[in-house]
Amino acid sequence: MAESWDGSYDPGSQSDDSHHFERLRVEPIYDAFVCPLTKQVMRDPVALENGQTFEREAIEKWFRECKESGRNLVCPLTEKELKSTDLNPSIALRNTIEEWTARNEAVQIDMACRSLNLGSPESDVMHSLKYIQYMCHKSRSNKHVVRNADLIPMIIEMLKSTSRRVRCKALETLQTVVEDDADNKVVPGLLVIAAILAEGDTVRTIVKFLSHEPSIEREEAVSLLLELSKSEALCEKIGSINGAILILVGMTSSKSENLSTVEKADKTLENLEKCENNVRQMAENGRLQPLLNHILEGPPETKLSMASYLGELVLNNDVEVYVARTVGTSLIDIMRSGTVQSREAALKALNQISSYEASAKVLIEAGILPPLVKDLFTVGTLPMRLKEVSATILANVVNSGNDFDLIPVGPDHQTLVSEDIVHNLLYLISNTGPAIECKLLQVLVGLTSSPSTVLNVVAAIKSSGAIISLVQFIEAPQRDLRVASIKLLHNVSPHMGEELADALRGTAGQLGSLFKVVAENVGITEEQAAAVGLLAELPERDLGLTRQMLDESAFPLIISRVVKIRQGEIRGARFMTPFLEGLVRVLARVTFVLAEEPDAIKLSREHNLAALFIELLQSNGLDNVQMVSAMALENLSQESKNLTRLPELPPPTFCASIFPCLSKQPVLTGLCRLHRGTCSLNDSFCLLEGQAVEKLVALLDHTNEKVVEAALAAISTLLDDGVDIEQGIAVLCVAEGVRPIFEVLLEKRTDNLRRRAVWAVERLLRNEEIVYEVSGDPNVSTALVDAFQHADYRTRQVAERALKHVDKIPNFSGIFPIMG
Repeated sequence: MAESWDGSYDPGSQSDDSHHFERLRVEPIYDAFVCPLTKQVMRDPVALENGQTFEREAIEKWFRECKESGRNLVCPLTEKELKSTDLNPSIALRNTIEEWTARNEAVQIDMACRSLNLGSPESDVMHSLKYIQYMCHKSRSNKHVVRNADLIPMIIEMLKSTSRRVRCKALETLQTVVEDDADNKVVPGLLVIAAILAEGDTVRTIVKFLSHEPSIEREEAVSLLLELSKSEALCEKIGSINGAILILVGMTSSKSENLSTVEKADKTLENLEKCENNVRQMAENGRLQPLLNHILEGPPETKLSMASYLGELVLNNDVEVYVARTVGTSLIDIMRSGTVQSREAALKALNQISSYEASAKVLIEAGILPPLVKDLFTVGTLPMRLKEVSATILANVVNSGNDFDLIPVGPDHQTLVSEDIVHNLLYLISNTGPAIECKLLQVLVGLTSSPSTVLNVVAAIKSSGAIISLVQFIEAPQRDLRVASIKLLHNVSPHMGEELADALRGTAGQLGSLFKVVAENVGITEEQAAAVGLLAELPERDLGLTRQMLDESAFPLIISRVVKIRQGEIRGARFMTPFLEGLVRVLARVTFVLAEEPDAIKLSREHNLAALFIELLQSNGLDNVQMVSAMALENLSQESKNLTRLPELPPPTFCASIFPCLSKQPVLTGLCRLHRGTCSLNDSFCLLEGQAVEKLVALLDHTNEKVVEAALAAISTLLDDGVDIEQGIAVLCVAEGVRPIFEVLLEKRTDNLRRRAVWAVERLLRNEEIVYEVSGDPNVSTALVDAFQHADYRTRQVAERALKHVDKIPNFSGIFPIMG
């Protein structure tokens, strides 16, 4: 019966190695020491009523099994029935066993001390390490024995072994030596052991094992560090090892580690959070939650420390949003009511997490705007260096693109675009240092970038008369300040063109500074695009401003920029389109003053501007460039009739003067069909000579009605008073431009297009052949009738004349293509 007992009892959770060490004695083992049930040396021997001795826990288990199975209570060795379950302690035997064990363990410890060196055979070292583990598992008090025998430094030395088996076993043994008890209560003596491990390079050596690829050594090192991290004294030591926290953080997110290793790395980091320096390192390496927890729940000193460090971190966009959602409200509360020192820390942290649009919106929802505005406008609330941080945060937040005309920021429900708020911003811009001025200009740049708020800011600028002071920043020596002012002026220029022109006219310094920015050979920057955009918005018919630009030789610079872009010599993909569009608009203003300014004609001839604008008509995908080029060609073509050199006829002979019938008109060749004189593209800007008609006709099919309108206006100069209209019509027929003009009339896209189309159609209908062809298309008459009834007064008059032309339908064969 005793032989059938399962033998599952294991009083010391001893392994096969432990059983081996029980048998491996210097002194022989006595049979009386061995429990008949467990076959192991007894720790608490007790005697039955028949005198048989067993391990207490083993015999108690035997009795329970007998009772549970309904068997008679018998001695497991003699199988004779017992009358009582009383157990009598065998004190003498226990003392004898303890003395025998102590003598044997002392000898084994001594043997381990001699074996634990790098010169010993691997088998002896492994045996000694296993024995030390056995000792520590057997009794926690044995850990002190191991410590007192100076075995710990010897185990540490084994970490340098060339044998991987030895290194792994040494790591495992150290873990056994330092691990806590089952209740997770640190044994006081273990603090001394931890202190031993903290000396020298031991921790650094253990950390080095973490850098190995996933391996047993790596797993054992993590397990050991987890135990060491339970000692607060060692937390700082572990964190001070370069790369330790970084590797542990990496392991927590690794997909190649086994789950147990990941969990141990995570728990180790949790233990290391007891040290603030470690928390900072974790945040720096992407584990932010501990730092955020300290800001949310820590004592005031810790909150201050962690917020300050957060302000120094470089965060990616997604992390900024997470941080804003987690601690944004707490930081704003500190900013509202903390000490100057704590407010400084909160402001710097908020500055760090407000730079991304999404995180800025989170802060707006958390209520950051009112305290920011209050700090900026109230004297004495913050020192100037912190007002600069507040201004920076406000600039970040404003550039997130919210509807700031709906968010109250003042006690009377003012918004950022309320007149008094903008006035205060403008006052600060004129009365603070460059750093704050720059940030507040950026605030206005953000507010004027939105269609919903730009008009409010423009109105406030006008009412305050601040445009003069804003223009002066164009000459600021600080580049950031200059860029911000140019961007602001560019944003408001569509609504303040006249005011800007007045401010710039006569001040060569500021106007010249804008052109200096455009001239910089640094690719194409945002500043250059804004500067040329600002120049482009100035009233194009302002003769004084154009005269000033001519005097400063600004236009040759613009022309060279355009040419270099077309030739691929200037690159800058991000701002290429707005820069080129602005350049072309600035250049086109020369064509608006040709009649009043001879130097404009001279410039246009010297640089062959007509040819350049014709080339720019083909800038596919750049609608504004095509539109402005067509407008410029219209202006140039309007001036052609004034610049064409008319032929000089020879004086009549004496006879011809008496008898006119005898005279013959001289035959002149090489004259322009339209202008009846000597024309060229370069000298008189003749579109016919420049072969521009086909290119303009092609634009009548454009999807952008503004491009169509500009092209039609340029084409209409071929039908204008002062030219041979019949020849103009003939030119359009050859260029297949008549039908597209009628199509523009029929499409009725905009009032301006209809007005121009009606005018051009009336001119075309002066040709009887075209009238004949149009008579077969009732849609044309319908479109003209509609214009006659609903258009403006002048267009109705032109439509009436066109309808009269349609009523005259002679029977001529048409040259106008049959309309579908």
